[in-house]
Amino acid sequence: MNSAAPDTFPSPDGPDEYGVVFPMVDGRRSTSATGRAVVADAVRDLDPALAEVVGSDPDWRHGYLRAVRRMTELEARSGDAALAIAGAGLDAVHRRFRVRQDGEDLSLDQVMRRDPEGSARPPAVHPVAVAGAGEPGPCGLEIPYRGGLLAGDDLARRLDTWLADGIAEPSLAEAITAVAEHPEWLDLRDLTVVVLGAGAELGPLPSLVRWGAHVVAVDLPGFARWRRLIDVVRASPGRMTLPVSRWLPATATDDELAAAAGNDLLTAVPDLLAWLSSLDGPLTLGSYAYADGADNVRLAVAVDALAGALTAARDDVSLAYLATPTDVFAVPAEVVVDSRRRYASRVTTWHRLARLGTGGHLFAPNYSGRPGQRGLVRTADGRPLGILDALVSQQGPNYTLAKRIQRWRALRARADGVRVSINVAPATRTRSVLRNRALAAAYAGAHRFGIEIFDPPAANTLMAALLVHDLRNPEAAAAPETPLSTPVELFWRGALHGGLWRGGFAPRSVLGTAVVLGMVRRGA
Repeated sequence: MNSAAPDTFPSPDGPDEYGVVFPMVDGRRSTSATGRAVVADAVRDLDPALAEVVGSDPDWRHGYLRAVRRMTELEARSGDAALAIAGAGLDAVHRRFRVRQDGEDLSLDQVMRRDPEGSARPPAVHPVAVAGAGEPGPCGLEIPYRGGLLAGDDLARRLDTWLADGIAEPSLAEAITAVAEHPEWLDLRDLTVVVLGAGAELGPLPSLVRWGAHVVAVDLPGFARWRRLIDVVRASPGRMTLPVSRWLPATATDDELAAAAGNDLLTAVPDLLAWLSSLDGPLTLGSYAYADGADNVRLAVAVDALAGALTAARDDVSLAYLATPTDVFAVPAEVVVDSRRRYASRVTTWHRLARLGTGGHLFAPNYSGRPGQRGLVRTADGRPLGILDALVSQQGPNYTLAKRIQRWRALRARADGVRVSINVAPATRTRSVLRNRALAAAYAGAHRFGIEIFDPPAANTLMAALLVHDLRNPEAAAAPETPLSTPVELFWRGALHGGLWRGGFAPRSVLGTAVVLGMVRRGA
């Protein structure tokens, strides 16, 4: 979440030009021009007027907030529209983004079609296996939470509390309960999961290997990162395959493995595709990698190129993503009703006066929407859906575009018969967030508005359990055979949003106040 990310990058021969890059626009690599163009392309066939507004927006840094909301409204009105937008958006991404190699810009398709085996350069992937020495533990679901472990009746009571407080959707409780009631699902010795961003704090690697899975780990080089991951696997009953940059003997120590491990997704996608295509299946490709600012978009494009090519080449691949709660979503109408009830119970005269005095900017009700809409749209068959707008302007359009690329791929892949696990993860106290003083303060003050911020151990274990549910339960929304009321239902099923969806106040209208309250609480 880098609010100071530049809008343009150096000319093609700059020192940072390598791998997946933004296209050249008027002699510069403009993130704003490319983001506008992709969103405009995504909606053009359905709403040419919106495409025109987006394409000519002189202030995309702020204009994207309105554009993404309107795009989500289009997706909510029709399942066909949602799939059309996803397809057009992905086409635009793959048509516009380039790969910088050997001083020239190539298209994504050109690079993905290249045969790494026929390249003159040495291979970038040398797989090495790391076996765990830990004994399999009891196959029961335990969630680390506030210094303890939630299991059995304690877990059931906490799920009830989260539902009563509006922290999660009922389908989240159903999914976690199903995993708890089927401990055999947690014996993952038959699963292979490719974890892109293996060292991510919200990534599932620790839980997966604790439950015995085979993890294929991909992340940037970095001795400390890989040494930590190797130690986690060694202490588990699972196993890990990791790519190293050079051939190592079978006698290599864990320190030697950690020093040589890692690949940059921005440059190594063709090599990774060749490697992953050769693995025994079935396998799940999970995307948990993150970078700051515009690099997050480049990373999302690289991962999408890999996901698209791998699912096209193999019919035994499933996909996994984590969605952010700070986005725009279509939600069931009962969520809107619950939010309005919570607003009525929390709003005070002071809140109303502050809202009036700021022209509606402070303490606005959630799902207020545009005039006359009140945050609702009608689907093609007449059903109302709410439009949750939890975009945080400080995160910026690059972060939102990166997450949209994942959502578009999830919709298209599931429509093409691929099992897709994509679950909304809660706001979490990760190291990257706590380094940002304003965001750390907002998290500290969020509880004053009914928002729960999770610690990483709880969040990543819960999300790993949801992944297991999506892979094991034949009736999960992730399964393409499971009927959904609309394709975008995939995003609200199992959502652990921390209260952003059912809270009474519109998130942006209380963010600044949460920051102030959090700074007071933290003594800043």
